[in-house]
Amino acid sequence: MSMDSREAEQDMDIQYLKGVGPTRAKVLSDMGIATPSDLLNYFPRDWSFPPDIQKIAQLKSNQEVTIAGIIESIDFLPFRRPAMLEIYIADSTARCRAIWFNAKYLQKQLDVGQYIIAWGKVKEYKHQLQLSNPKFKILQELPQDNTNELSGAVYPATAKLSSPQIARIIKPLVEDFTEDWQDFFDDNYRKNRDLVTTQQAYRWIHLAKEQGQVDIAKRRLKYDELFLMQTALAVRRHRSHNYMTAKQIVVDKNLDSRIRRRFPFLLTGDQSQVIDDIVKDLSLKRPMNRLLQGDVGSGKTVVALYAALAAVANKSQAVIMAPTEILAQQHFLSMEKYLKGSKVKRAIITGGLTGAKRKKLLDSIEAGGIDIVVGTIALLQGDIKFKEMGLVVIDEQHKFGVHQRATLRKDHCPHCLVMTATPIPRTLAMTAFGDLDVSVIKNRPPGRGAVVTRWVDPKHRIDAFNFIAERLKIGRQAFFVYPKISNIDDGEQIKAAADEYKKLSEGYFKDFKVGLLHGQLKSAEKKQIMDNFRAGKIQLLVSTVVIEVGVDVPNATMMVIETADRFGLATLHQLRGRIGRGENKSYCFLFSETDNEIAKQRLDVMTRSNDGFEIAEHDLRLRGPGEMFSARQHGLPDLKFASIIDDYDLLQMSRRDAFEIIKNDPSLRNHIPIRKALIDKFEGKIELVDIG
Repeated sequence: MSMDSREAEQDMDIQYLKGVGPTRAKVLSDMGIATPSDLLNYFPRDWSFPPDIQKIAQLKSNQEVTIAGIIESIDFLPFRRPAMLEIYIADSTARCRAIWFNAKYLQKQLDVGQYIIAWGKVKEYKHQLQLSNPKFKILQELPQDNTNELSGAVYPATAKLSSPQIARIIKPLVEDFTEDWQDFFDDNYRKNRDLVTTQQAYRWIHLAKEQGQVDIAKRRLKYDELFLMQTALAVRRHRSHNYMTAKQIVVDKNLDSRIRRRFPFLLTGDQSQVIDDIVKDLSLKRPMNRLLQGDVGSGKTVVALYAALAAVANKSQAVIMAPTEILAQQHFLSMEKYLKGSKVKRAIITGGLTGAKRKKLLDSIEAGGIDIVVGTIALLQGDIKFKEMGLVVIDEQHKFGVHQRATLRKDHCPHCLVMTATPIPRTLAMTAFGDLDVSVIKNRPPGRGAVVTRWVDPKHRIDAFNFIAERLKIGRQAFFVYPKISNIDDGEQIKAAADEYKKLSEGYFKDFKVGLLHGQLKSAEKKQIMDNFRAGKIQLLVSTVVIEVGVDVPNATMMVIETADRFGLATLHQLRGRIGRGENKSYCFLFSETDNEIAKQRLDVMTRSNDGFEIAEHDLRLRGPGEMFSARQHGLPDLKFASIIDDYDLLQMSRRDAFEIIKNDPSLRNHIPIRKALIDKFEGKIELVDIG
């Protein structure tokens, strides 16, 4: 059969497959499966290879075993930590304890007198053998010694289609539809990387007879996932380097000196190194695509302004874009401080700018009368036109989608500097931002006070309040941060900003000036509140996470994060970054009472570390990459098998291979299978030059 006819067969209507039909085809369609190819890519969620059944009396500790017997007793122990479900299984020779943690739901599946087969690792606990969290199956009758019927793939099932039914549909497909598959790579390539063929990987992932086959198949499928992702990034990088041109922005010693004189301090070594990277990029005829990572308070804004002034000096306009109006205002205020007396024309555009004032400003921007424009996502609106956009700076870049960033380059091809105060682990940087050059500011400028973090339980809350009040009396300021504005809408009873503002301002802190800030306030109100806080007219600011990034008030040396277990590590670290920006020692209090183990780990990490990169690594492990930077934002699909945390060696290898192939064959004309797979996987999700 030809490849074309084979591909057509893989795309045929699934209802015509043996064992499917119209009714099951509808069920499969609801599961996202419409073709045989979709079915082949409906991978198992687990694999089971239990050993043959043993008599309980013959069991030995620290072995993988399978037992079969009758359930003698069931007991749920809610007061154990963690809660535990306990059963005893008996056969003709002895009895064995089996336990499951946090598994109250299993009570509905298990009953005294049922026949059960269970398998897992048996260990000795208090002089008796037990299985912890074993897999199991309820039976109508006790089996013999063979467990073949329990072996093999376990598929994600629905109420209308069980895992065994799905397996019976997939099994005949695997041999037939993978028979003529063309591999991406030749024998030598695979041998050097210890990879089986794609054909073998699909056969074993669905029809494995032992765990070793699953592991080998997974390695190949993981590699392919990572390789295609890295190839897409390599293509995008190649496109920006070779298919786009940008205006050269030249910085000589004289201009460098003039810009540096604008700052009333010496730049740190890290800042100077990053500026050298940027200056080199700007001097080229291709657009800069650089990611600047810097922990909270490390001085990224100064670097951004340096780049903007370099663009202005080369008769180009610069755009600085932030995700929120508060952060945009903060950037603009910083810029005004450094540019006082300068001839550089600057302006800020937010969603609140309307009518004749907006039109007048936009006309000036289009005519080239404004050198630096600061704004939010409002800068992406179609009515904003630039005479010559030379540089775009995007702050907190992960809050902007890849397609939003592309919009800025629709009519221009500016140099692009994207910044984040959320430190990105190297594994994530290689996936989410693998097409960008990366610079890092590791050290904070000198003269910043230390930040002490404490996890406060309810019984010590008043002690923390007393501590804060004493410092408010001597002129310091504080943030009180809450996870939500109010409980009115959803009725969820957790501490909320609007409710607690009333209690704090009328209760314990009634002798102090207390303000309230949240995202539902009008732009003018938010600006006024922040101006008052900066000026010291507000001593204690009650807020939601709207202050997460960009707010810079050196006199604010205290922060309370209420219900801190509700926040991820990255958010907690960002919030904490709002204090410790002056010379004085600062204090962050995490108010929380939780039994959630992951939440406890987060809080513990926060009290132990102020290193954003260390915290980011912990966050990546606790939450996973999908939570930190979604595929929707960076334009890449989710990974089914590979983990950028656990498969870092494969990630490095696939990246090296992908970039080498694109370097030698940018259009993939000599790698047609890869080219086709890339288009199928990423079409509409990522800029792929014109390889299609």
